[in-house]
Amino acid sequence: MIESADAVVEGALLEADVCIVGAGAAGISMALSLSGQGLQVLLLEAGQAGFDAPTQDLYAGDVADARMHSPPDKYRQRRLGGSTTLWGGRCMPFDPIDFEARDCVPGSGWPISHADVAPFYPAANEWLEAGECAYDARQAFTPPAPPMFAGFASDTLLAEGLERFSCPTDLGQRYRARLAAAADVRVLLGANCTGIRLKPDGSRVDVLDVATLAGRRFKVQATRVVLAVGGLETARLLLASNDVSPHGVGNAHDVVGRYYMCHIAGNVGSLQINGPPSGVRHGYEVSAEGIYCRRRLQLSEAEQRRLGVSNAVARLHFPKITDPSHRSGVLSGLFMARFFIGYEYGKRLKDGGGEGLAATARHLWNLVSDPIDTLAFAWHWLTRRTLAERKFPSVILRNKTNRFSLEVQAEQIPRADSRVTLSDTRDALGMPRLSVDWRYGPDDIAAVRKTLHAIALAFAQSGVGNYEFDEAGLEAELMRFGAYGGHHIGTARMGLDRQTSVVDADCKVHGVANLYIASSAVFATSSQANPTLMIVALGLRLAAHLQQLSSSTEGPA
Repeated sequence: MIESADAVVEGALLEADVCIVGAGAAGISMALSLSGQGLQVLLLEAGQAGFDAPTQDLYAGDVADARMHSPPDKYRQRRLGGSTTLWGGRCMPFDPIDFEARDCVPGSGWPISHADVAPFYPAANEWLEAGECAYDARQAFTPPAPPMFAGFASDTLLAEGLERFSCPTDLGQRYRARLAAAADVRVLLGANCTGIRLKPDGSRVDVLDVATLAGRRFKVQATRVVLAVGGLETARLLLASNDVSPHGVGNAHDVVGRYYMCHIAGNVGSLQINGPPSGVRHGYEVSAEGIYCRRRLQLSEAEQRRLGVSNAVARLHFPKITDPSHRSGVLSGLFMARFFIGYEYGKRLKDGGGEGLAATARHLWNLVSDPIDTLAFAWHWLTRRTLAERKFPSVILRNKTNRFSLEVQAEQIPRADSRVTLSDTRDALGMPRLSVDWRYGPDDIAAVRKTLHAIALAFAQSGVGNYEFDEAGLEAELMRFGAYGGHHIGTARMGLDRQTSVVDADCKVHGVANLYIASSAVFATSSQANPTLMIVALGLRLAAHLQQLSSSTEGPA
């Protein structure tokens, strides 16, 4: 059932077997997975069913360097469905190497392995409507699809890995009816958790404080509590709950909020492929079940170990949109429409180099002189993106020259001085706002540089093409937009050592018997992958663990 938190009696104490704070990708999939298992589940969602400006303002905060990180309220949505209401839908699993302790990635090494998470990926794919769990082009298509590059072969550079795309599915909208129909799941909208109140000895959660913007306040008591509020809000809530533990819940060793990671990303260099354009598969392919898929380039795990580099992927991309010398009416049209495009992509279209009367005139000329491609693209975008339920994921253009840039997305090396803390300002509920100080290091850039050299070598050895990039300008290209998107990772990381981690292998907060975290906050490293699929997979793994605990007469609560 779904209710308004404002309907709860002032000062009431609500009880549940499992209380999940946050109805986003992890919270919704967990709550419905626990439904029918003999448990009473309470799902607290701070937002409403749709966008609400005063509620969204609760996410506002400060950033140390606006060039390096967007304001904290830009990529997160405080509403039913969470940030799945605005995500792009890209799904990729983590790789086995991501869980290993690697000398080239200080602080790496998870207390679980890829094999511990892999059983939950198929169900995560289903929840996100990304089709079957098949991320290799050689197995995903029937009949088998041609290779990414005709004639390309390499033992070090893989070209058959796939990204699969969700609709993108807004989990709040998609599963709202199921939440409403579940007799054992109670959803409260507008229910903001403002405090985690521990027992006096700090050993377990006693109650949660909950407030609404209308002024209603009540408490929740649950056998087990799960924070599913995202990579940033998790740190905020743990740090602000400092009445029993002076430095915040789970923060006895000053780890909460540290090791904050995003991804290192940018469009870099020029890849010239030999032969006809028909020999390159750079766009989206559709699987038998109707899922958009796309190839990407990635060094093999053996080559990553040999070179001592962190994980990264590269996608084929078109020239810089802001520069009208590309002579593409489609790209110029996108640039001219930049103020009407969503925040993430609009920001990348406002990067200078295309403004001023002369440049504007050249963009307009591109539109006029390239009418066929421009009109064809507009019709395709209207029918396959704007009006379609399963949306075409991104801009793909005909490539007449076989020349591409590489869109790099690389793992960020965790570092303790990249962190989020509490600011001195407070929101409408009296909660301290967040202050974000995201940082990267020279090792991040060096790893990408070595990876790009390895990619260039693989193409040269194959004879299929030639890749070049500007080494001197590499850091500027990767940091052109700072931290990549809404990938908020690592602020309550998983580990065995309590001095360097916040949760254990079961996502339970060290030293607090009944408090768990389900979000990208627990990732020990960031991988090359977008986090949503992994968030859901870990959430489903946690749900299975909680179900097992509830049915067992042994073990701590």
